[in-house]
Amino acid sequence: MLRRRLNRLLGRVENRVESRTIYVGHRSSSTNEAIIPPKFCDNRIVSSKYTVWNFLPKNLFEQFRRIANFYFLIIFLVQVIVDTPTSPVTSGLPLFFVITVTAIKQGYEDWLRHKADNEVNKFPVTVLEEGRRIQKDSEKIKVGDVVEVKEDETFPCDLILLQSSRDDDTCFVTTASLDGESNHKTHYTVPDTEKDLETLNATIECEQPQPDLYKFVGIMNIDGHDQESAARSLGPENLLLKGATLKNTQKICGVAIYTGMETKMALNYQGKSQKRSAVEKSINAFLLVYLCILVSKALVCTTLKYVWQNKPGQDEPWYNEKTQREKDTNLYLKMFTDFLSFMVLFNFIIPVSMYVTVEMQKFLGSFFITWDKDFFDPEIKEGALVNTSDLNEELGQVEYVFTDKTGTLTQNNMEFIECCIDGFQYKYPDASSELDGFCVTDGPVNKVQDKAGREKEELFLRALCLCHTVQVKESTEQGQGQEDGLMDQVDGEVLHPLREQRGFIASSPDEVALVKGAMRFGFTFLGLESKNMKILTRNNDIETYELLHVLNFDPVRRRMSVIVRSKSGDTLLFCKGADSSIFPRVKQEEVERIRMNVERNATEGYRTLCVACKYLSAEDYAQADAGLREARLALQDREAKLMAVYNQVETGMSLIGATAVEDRLQEEAAETMEALQGAGIKVWVLTGDKMETAKSTCYACRLFQRSTELLELTVRTLEDGGRKREERLHELLLEYHRKAVQDAPPIKAGVTRTWSSANQDYGFIIDGATLSMVLNAFSESNSSSYKNLFLQICQNCTSVLCCRMAPLQKAQIVKMVKNSKGSPITLSIGDGANDVSMILEAHVGIGIKGKEGRQAVRNSDYAIPKLKHLKKLLLAHGHLYYVRIAHLVQYFFYKNLCFILPQFLYQFFCGYSQQPLYDAAYLTMYNICFTSMPILAYSLLEQHICIEVLLDNATLYREIAKNGMLQWRPFLYWTLLGVFHGLLFFFGVRYLFSNPALQDNGQVFWQLVIWNNCLHCPCLHCHT
Repeated sequence: MLRRRLNRLLGRVENRVESRTIYVGHRSSSTNEAIIPPKFCDNRIVSSKYTVWNFLPKNLFEQFRRIANFYFLIIFLVQVIVDTPTSPVTSGLPLFFVITVTAIKQGYEDWLRHKADNEVNKFPVTVLEEGRRIQKDSEKIKVGDVVEVKEDETFPCDLILLQSSRDDDTCFVTTASLDGESNHKTHYTVPDTEKDLETLNATIECEQPQPDLYKFVGIMNIDGHDQESAARSLGPENLLLKGATLKNTQKICGVAIYTGMETKMALNYQGKSQKRSAVEKSINAFLLVYLCILVSKALVCTTLKYVWQNKPGQDEPWYNEKTQREKDTNLYLKMFTDFLSFMVLFNFIIPVSMYVTVEMQKFLGSFFITWDKDFFDPEIKEGALVNTSDLNEELGQVEYVFTDKTGTLTQNNMEFIECCIDGFQYKYPDASSELDGFCVTDGPVNKVQDKAGREKEELFLRALCLCHTVQVKESTEQGQGQEDGLMDQVDGEVLHPLREQRGFIASSPDEVALVKGAMRFGFTFLGLESKNMKILTRNNDIETYELLHVLNFDPVRRRMSVIVRSKSGDTLLFCKGADSSIFPRVKQEEVERIRMNVERNATEGYRTLCVACKYLSAEDYAQADAGLREARLALQDREAKLMAVYNQVETGMSLIGATAVEDRLQEEAAETMEALQGAGIKVWVLTGDKMETAKSTCYACRLFQRSTELLELTVRTLEDGGRKREERLHELLLEYHRKAVQDAPPIKAGVTRTWSSANQDYGFIIDGATLSMVLNAFSESNSSSYKNLFLQICQNCTSVLCCRMAPLQKAQIVKMVKNSKGSPITLSIGDGANDVSMILEAHVGIGIKGKEGRQAVRNSDYAIPKLKHLKKLLLAHGHLYYVRIAHLVQYFFYKNLCFILPQFLYQFFCGYSQQPLYDAAYLTMYNICFTSMPILAYSLLEQHICIEVLLDNATLYREIAKNGMLQWRPFLYWTLLGVFHGLLFFFGVRYLFSNPALQDNGQVFWQLVIWNNCLHCPCLHCHT
């Protein structure tokens, strides 16, 4: 692991073999062959930053990287070594306090990470060894171990499924912590695996670890008792990922293939780095300017001191005059010592207390977010949470928002809205009424107006009940109710009261919505048993269909199909998918009857699917069956061969109808997105969901408008041209660049932000596979060119949708934008563990306290209960925080320049003797009390615009964009103002008391008057 990290750090290409060989159970396929176990990493997870041995040097190194800390360290050393006008304690004690407190804070946070790692690494797991079940710590799992996992447990590493307690050799898992989807996914055991794993002799050849959650290629060679080896291909359907949870399955057994930091979850984890705000970067730049001023003052005073001392009688009194030889002894050492003394004397031009005041302002100001009653959610009875107060002002500088879809923009709750059968619209009302299609009395629909024809209606509803991968959730109560024939009588019709109470699990929530929609209209899916699908019709008849093949959904085809056989012997193919995928494969006269309803539903933001069917003859089915079996056993180009068979079977279908499903948006999601765009913030949606669903959500959230021209760069568009994907990718990038960038109208004068650059609205859509091609082109020159084209296109689009994204790809997108020209401030918001990488990568990370665990909340900078709270967090709190801290920073530099300039001018009147103008107590109190507390109160309570106005006028957010209040022009204004006031304070007092009064003893109190007035004038001026 250390060598791999060094190679990544130094940019070296690591020489690794393309595949790994794993012995299942550490048993060799040959009894005469000795096993030389390959070396793989252990199963320990490491997310901590420090160890006991490197904490002190590493932490000190990181802290002294800050310019202020390093500067004060140098000043402290100078005060210790050289005889200076002030004590070393004045610099050393505050520095020691800051370093110690920061080290304790960071050490505690890392201790919590160590504690979390130990909870995972010490978690007990069951490993099968020599026929025995042995309890081990999770960190001791090795590649090749056979691991047993029980229901509701998470998988301790990446496993290949060998055995399941279910009769159909499947298991169900949820991957909310990986891709944000809380729905159940079905995984399959390796075919022909022996039930007794003790006697299983097998080896697995698979690819090396890589972060793509949706790709896996491997081969399992099973040795039989007759010494014949059978090869079985392995795919993502056989792989159980670390972090996923076993559901609706009593237990499974699997062999570990990737462990520890080589699991897909670990490879998708983005390490936590220290975030720095733009204000802190501006402070560092301003400090360098004031450091130059400090050095210049010290050089001027040192030079003038020796010029003045070279004049006769100016160096020493006549009775103690030094010889020329004594003057020349160690001259350069004396000059250097005097230079350092002047540096210490003028040291207070650097605002020592500014960092303390800024930290106090950030810390105390963060309570206003926590105390805000508008952020309180009565449903979860929680408000906003601030995990770090260092980035309050960044909330007012956001230019890009990267948001997850599922659970963030939407509630992840699909609901069946309506359907269209043979051109007629069918709706399910909430109350008793007569609508276009069904006439409803009570309960499920049993009386139908014959508009589309009863045969067409029932065929459509059968398709909804059969064309899916939904499983019925096991329930003894429901099963008993069905066996007893529990029924009710309503208006002479026989109803099943449990139709609406059935539980379904599926990999996609829209499939469950369609099955529930069919159940509303009288057709109920009863479940799958031994490859037999059962449905209950509206006449309460149970029909059984043999499931022959499932043609799974993929983003290229954008459809899925099933082949079933009825009791009468008919073989049917039911297909559902996107309209653009179904329409070319059916008769055109059927399309025209459906198209209008589909387009209307799409514009309303609904997720639309078209449904088609086809009767297969015995010859057609035999040909399709042979082609599918051959393609699924292929070890190379398996996907391409399956695709060819799918396309051959799914032709000549009959279009039955279409469905409309709504994924309900979060409360005020559309209004929030509209307000953010009005504030000049670009919104990008990064999701692991399918493109159709995500696109519908973007329309519903008003990120895409009807006038928006969508530029699609997906695997499907790359396949359309009939050429190589690389060539097609280059062609589409150039075409989209010409549209969105080259042909766009020029930016108006005075407009610096890209969001107002184009009149035509463009929306950009890209999927994970195409993004990998863009970021990892075959040659470095192409990769750089593709990245630049892609980034320029996206920056000129109003909104961008990235679908089918792995967690690491989300972080790559954020990093690419963050490091682009101008270094725009980015914000990522999500609610699941799959969003952690992009939350950590962005300048500001927001976690939503959703239903998918609290990983996002724990790793975020701020946490809010709902998406709608983001509007006030940015437009009100962010705006005010930035304005307040900008005034605070500029004021600190101004007041210290006012304070120390009279000290510099005073040297011209005291013979450059390093005589302090101010008393030491006043030097300390000036920064700590006299001028720090008023500006601290101002920076906490100032509200130059009321919150209601900020929320109603989102354009006000643009006025402070690009760190506008901490640019060089306002900094120069404050500096010149400080110089002017410093000159006014000194010379005003100087000339006011130019005829000094004498005390009784003949002494002059001119100096006392000077420093007293020079001290109080800037204090009074600053307070006013």
